[in-house]
Amino acid sequence: MSREIGRRAALALPALLLPLAARAPQALAQAPWPDRPVRFIQGFGAGGTTDIVARLLAPAMSAAWGQPVVVENRPGAGGTLAANTLARANDGHTLMLLNNGFAVSAALYRTLPYDPRADIDPVAMVASTGLVILAGPNGPKDMAELVAQAKARPDTINFATVGVGSTQHFVAEAVQSAGGFRMTHVPYRGTPAAIIALRNGEVQVVAETASAVLGQIRGGEVRALAITSGQRSPLLPEVPTVAEALGVTGFDIVTWYAIGTPANAPAAVVRRITDVAQAMHGNAELQARLGSLGLTPRAPGTPAETRATVHAEMARWAEVVQRTNMERQ
Repeated sequence: MSREIGRRAALALPALLLPLAARAPQALAQAPWPDRPVRFIQGFGAGGTTDIVARLLAPAMSAAWGQPVVVENRPGAGGTLAANTLARANDGHTLMLLNNGFAVSAALYRTLPYDPRADIDPVAMVASTGLVILAGPNGPKDMAELVAQAKARPDTINFATVGVGSTQHFVAEAVQSAGGFRMTHVPYRGTPAAIIALRNGEVQVVAETASAVLGQIRGGEVRALAITSGQRSPLLPEVPTVAEALGVTGFDIVTWYAIGTPANAPAAVVRRITDVAQAMHGNAELQARLGSLGLTPRAPGTPAETRATVHAEMARWAEVVQRTNMERQ
């Protein structure tokens, strides 16, 4: 009899497990994300605008998700080292604060260890800012003087950026193209090093995001010659746009910041990211903080819209490479 009971139990077991099996995928799909700390990488040194923005966003993301969001700096090669880390991440808990450098690198480098279109998905815009063309305290007093010096002694005017292939590098090349003059590029590892070189006279010009150098401008340590956005910054109303300073039309370049994931992140994860990005955009205190740093808050948009914007930027900078005859790396 016990053998018969055992047989019946064995036959009944699959039927008992069927409801559990049917519920398992649904339970997994509803599992909370993130369920452990999130790594939020960015590709530039401490103290630069990308680092500042990442560290402003991280606490808000952590509060919304109930997990630590840890900012990790992985500087080098115009942000491509960090982008490669994101592309190869398979832990489901790695994000990146992308900026223009991501699109610039796609245009500048002949080969990359990742496919910028296929391996990484920009999913939510955060903010944007113009870049400032800076001179040292004893350098040219305006863009007209810079252009005149560069044309008279082109081999003696050096400009510093945070690296080959960075947004700052491309912006400086675009400014030179618009003004019809040339300078020599000197890359540094991070904004602080470039500013120190400018103040010490090692270089004559720096191209940097406005938010990263407001303190130095207001303190008189450096002089702002022009800003690359189409409109003057309300925080630097006396500084002309590049278009005004050079007497050209249509010059309007800003660097943007967007949250990115490895390609094909689960839809539920992307939704959690876009939801928190939308909440941050509606956070008056956070937006005021961004604005005080010279950043313009941007609506997150949909993942498809964000991806289209970034891919259009890649095409734009590829055209700059071709037009300025920049040597591809």
